[in-house]
Amino acid sequence: MPIINSQVKPFKAQAYLNGEFVTVTEESLKGKWSVFVFYPADFTFVCPTELGDLADRYEEFKKLGVEIYSVSTDTHFTHKAWHDTSDTIQKIQYPMLADPTLAISRNFDVLIEEEGLALRGTFVINPEGEIKLCEVHDNGIGRDAGELLRKVQAAQYIAKHPGQVCPAKWTPGAETLTPSLDLIGKI
Repeated sequence: MPIINSQVKPFKAQAYLNGEFVTVTEESLKGKWSVFVFYPADFTFVCPTELGDLADRYEEFKKLGVEIYSVSTDTHFTHKAWHDTSDTIQKIQYPMLADPTLAISRNFDVLIEEEGLALRGTFVINPEGEIKLCEVHDNGIGRDAGELLRKVQAAQYIAKHPGQVCPAKWTPGAETLTPSLDLIGKI
């Protein structure tokens, strides 16, 4: 079954958030837009550049009503230790989910079984708990929070404007398309 438009599967995870350990479940996602950002491991190389980029843009996501969740197969204790020792990771104010059982990574089909690590997976989830965007990268390819923000804005736009679509490089305020027979061969 394709993951797009599927419901987030049930999960329960501990997360490190602003000096505390909190529990996050699939029910925590309901009623707001969410972004899950899977990464291989704490104390690595590309991962802090991505998570720091997200931290720098976090307020922009929050203004759109979006919560960011970073997820790795590390424990919540490891997330705290990384947060306490890295200037980049100290900027993070979004929940850092722990997936030591590998269940969440399996649910989102990003687990590298033989390594016990996740691929770089990005998922945008609507307030009803449906996955609207899925991107999975090789672990050597970093992601850009600005491009993710644009994609979230596009997902929110089409959710509010049924029958319209956002073309390549669309940004808020730009022209959208309304698919019809009149457009065929004209674009």
